[in-house]
Amino acid sequence: MLATYGSLLIILAASCLVGQGLFALCGRRNWSWLAPAVGLAILIALAWGTVRLPGHGSAAAIAIGALSLAALPILWRTTERPGGGLGAGIAVGFAVALAASIPFFVEGRFGILGTGLNPDMSQHLFAADRLAHGEGGRLLGQGYPLGPHSLVVAVSVPTGASLVHGFDGLTLAIAVCAALGPLALLERLGTWRRVVCAALVALPYLVASYLIQGAFKEVVEALFVLAFAVGLHELGRGTLVARGSGSSVRWALEAVPLAALAVGSVYAYSFPGLLWLAGAVAVWAAVELGIAFRARPLGGALALVRRAAPAASVAVGLVLVACAPEIDRMAEFAGFETFDPSGPGLGNLFNPISPLEALGIWPSGDFRLDPGDGAMPAVGFYLGELLGLVALAYGLAWWLCRRERAVPAALAAAVALYAYAYFAGTPYQAAKSIVIAAPLAMLIGARALLSGEPAIALDGVRGAVARRRGALVGGWALREPFLRSALAVAFVGAAATSSLLALVNGPVGPATYSPRLTELRKGLGDGSTLMLAPERVLADEHGRDYLVWELRGGRVCVAALGDSSPSRPPEGVAHVITQGSELPPYRHLQLERRAGPYTLWRTRPAPAGHGSCPLILVGGRANPAQD
Repeated sequence: MLATYGSLLIILAASCLVGQGLFALCGRRNWSWLAPAVGLAILIALAWGTVRLPGHGSAAAIAIGALSLAALPILWRTTERPGGGLGAGIAVGFAVALAASIPFFVEGRFGILGTGLNPDMSQHLFAADRLAHGEGGRLLGQGYPLGPHSLVVAVSVPTGASLVHGFDGLTLAIAVCAALGPLALLERLGTWRRVVCAALVALPYLVASYLIQGAFKEVVEALFVLAFAVGLHELGRGTLVARGSGSSVRWALEAVPLAALAVGSVYAYSFPGLLWLAGAVAVWAAVELGIAFRARPLGGALALVRRAAPAASVAVGLVLVACAPEIDRMAEFAGFETFDPSGPGLGNLFNPISPLEALGIWPSGDFRLDPGDGAMPAVGFYLGELLGLVALAYGLAWWLCRRERAVPAALAAAVALYAYAYFAGTPYQAAKSIVIAAPLAMLIGARALLSGEPAIALDGVRGAVARRRGALVGGWALREPFLRSALAVAFVGAAATSSLLALVNGPVGPATYSPRLTELRKGLGDGSTLMLAPERVLADEHGRDYLVWELRGGRVCVAALGDSSPSRPPEGVAHVITQGSELPPYRHLQLERRAGPYTLWRTRPAPAGHGSCPLILVGGRANPAQD
């Protein structure tokens, strides 16, 4: 627990200092709630750029510490002390950190997230271990983005914390940053409504479902897209880097924080990370230019372009310079297996998931299930989807009537990218697109419903509109507050319940990790292997799913090591692996090698054939322990 929350605090503190320091350099004199997200993006890029220097992660830790300390004098001289909104931010951060910790509380331990739902954390831990030891690996050679892994190494190795707890801390930090990012848009809400809305935006159903699998890569990209959309909103109102008439606005640096988010997206999600950000800018710019052109043909649009050109040029230039070292790796990553439409395409999914899950209401502990496959009848899913659609439609009307178009534009771009993944990509890619869109959809609906303000201003509606357009419209105007409140209660309750279902269903695996078991795969051959593990690992830590995936590609049986162990291994077993110092309860075994906490034994005489253990398919990620 201490290692997990210590990692969370280190990442969050450094992100706040570095992010706000960048805002201060760009001319902002007061606190920005986007600072944690911007700072995290910078730290991910910095960690990747320094983790491979000598020192086994120490160089990255020193670089992050130095940058954080360098921000302190800048903030002391230039940034105003936080005002009354600080209390709401602390409440939001604390509430979301607790909510995101529910899987650990339910399981009673802090360990590997997602064992049994998504075994990908196995390869992420292996990649981080290789980075910590200055070595390469399969993911490194394939151009896979390893910025988050590098940040975990930078936090974990110098402090002595486990990589497992470093990833847990990073996952919690992402959730907290996502809750803090939109707070500037929620200033007019009361404290409790700000907490509720921010928590729902940070942990909508699909994000919560990916968080419990340890799928930090999709969650961090969702954070950067959300923060980028909020940043576009503030940029359009001139409040991103400066606020108040006395502020000195540095126009050319206006969009630098958005450039930092784009750089972080590249180092966390490779080139696909830029697609959501570029799409959001393209849709937003097209809408704004169209409105300017309609108001004042040609002249209005040209004036808008001239106004935006300096900031846009600086931001694009910074992104190109900062991402130039990664171009070769991005090109290599374009050939990654998950991008192949003719490949397996499902990853850990059972089947393609519904895009309506992005609306936040899906009454199931497993997002992969179709309506009616769980305890809830199918009609419950359909009613939830309908409620989510109504909330989103109301929210879009609310935002657009207030001429707040940046966040809806980002959602429109996310919908377009989902459509591309659906028709030209794989179900696995489409699922990622839905996750990334989920916080945007939740922000649009929840903010509108919790604001207490009507979607359309009702001044004079109760009289004039009712007389001129009939009793139906007038009746709606009279009942709108009640209907909005009822919709808000139903939507918030259903969305919160759905997220809670996902969080309490999160499996937590072993608290320790060693790459040695994965390294044993090379010597196992085609025969069957029996893995003997402590009974507590299998009964309490979802160890079966974890162990068989570490030995994937071979034929694997798993049994408890103890008094209940069978008297002899299954027929045809060629190897036996034990964990810890205990010896296998079998005769006729020959010690072959020791690898960290694991010991590999060979049976004598060697059996013929493949044996009776099931083959663990490399592509069988949906349920790796299934026979």
